Amino acid sequence: MAVGVRPAAAATGRGRAASSRSRNPWLARLESPLAAYYLVLGSTVALVIIGLVMVLSSSSVESLRETKLHSSYTFFTKQALFAGVGLPLAWAASRLTPVVWRRLSWLMLVGALGLLALVPIIGVSVNGNQNWIVVGGLTLQPSEFAKLALLVWGAAVLSAKQPLLHLVPHALVPVVPVAVVMLGLVLVGRDLGTALVLMGIVFGLLLVAGAPGRAFVLVLGGGVAAVALLVATSPNRVGRISAWFTGDADYLGLDWQPMHGAFALATGGWWGVGLGASKEKWFWLPEAHNDFIFAIIGEELGLPGTLAVLGLFALLGVGLMRLVAVSDDLFVKIATGGVLLWVIGQALVNIGAVLGMLPVIGLPLPLVSSGGSALVMTMVALGMVLGFARRVPGAPEALTARAGVVRRSLAVLPQRAGAAVTRHRSAARGGVR
Repeated sequence: MAVGVRPAAAATGRGRAASSRSRNPWLARLESPLAAYYLVLGSTVALVIIGLVMVLSSSSVESLRETKLHSSYTFFTKQALFAGVGLPLAWAASRLTPVVWRRLSWLMLVGALGLLALVPIIGVSVNGNQNWIVVGGLTLQPSEFAKLALLVWGAAVLSAKQPLLHLVPHALVPVVPVAVVMLGLVLVGRDLGTALVLMGIVFGLLLVAGAPGRAFVLVLGGGVAAVALLVATSPNRVGRISAWFTGDADYLGLDWQPMHGAFALATGGWWGVGLGASKEKWFWLPEAHNDFIFAIIGEELGLPGTLAVLGLFALLGVGLMRLVAVSDDLFVKIATGGVLLWVIGQALVNIGAVLGMLPVIGLPLPLVSSGGSALVMTMVALGMVLGFARRVPGAPEALTARAGVVRRSLAVLPQRAGAAVTRHRSAARGGVR
């Protein structure tokens, strides 16, 4: 009797599983080997396109007045140029294997430290921070390359020391001392925002590598002490953070920028005033095309525009976390975790500052804000991640099994069970013939 029951029970279980999958096609697609690849690719492309559109809109007035060409398109043209440079570099990065990235890690680290060492000598000051150098008429920021270099090198070192990572000294050395040197070179230019991002990258590397809890206590304690010292030595930072904590706003001084960011969001309301119709960009809101571009998105595109940007960053974060979960290469896991803390962490800090939930520290919105060096290096970092995602177990076979880019792109969309069954039966009949 029991023998007769088992097939029915098994059939019932299979039916329930099939019913569950049919009710949750999107969740089922997240189990695809290509889920991380397409989540990262799609969200990155969408954010870059939104960024170009919003840089054109938010910078047109300032570009017309400030640039020598007296053109509304100068800042946008530069941003589009850097996006054009970042695209082939990201493609090239996606074609490099993890082994190649490991071999390049030390060269990248030495190059980043060398460029940072040049900043105090030949660097130029922008908005009070001396973190830029001029090359061929273009203003470049070496600290953006330093983020990627520290990330790749730290992942290579920690993955190589995997058997020893349960020991605090091996988890911290040499990654933390090298990061401290890099932080020191960045802070010579008084760029607290970039320093915080570098700290976040180190935290992400140690977290994914599985460093012991005592290592995190030491890193967090040292980071908090360093940030407190940096804030205490800058009257501007003290004023901004004090006003944020106490609520005593200096509307005509340090709080001018965050208050006009709030005005922009309030003016946009539910549906926005329309693309290009912002009033705050007419010299009311400083850095409208850079640190506070999210405020202009809210003013012109309203709540749907801001939610779209938040949703795209959420999808990007899900894709990165998915890659960390499915990869069987520790280097890939650690490096992807570092990119996650870099891009998503920086986006949260920027948006939090615009919304008044965090003090303003001068961090741009990744992939969206104006800034060539930041855009190119973020695209290269995400290109590297795409290369990792193409090589997770099952992904190469899934990519080669589908002819054409369009069909591969549509492979991650949910399909109706009936359509899938029909195609399967058709294929079976074709095979029989």
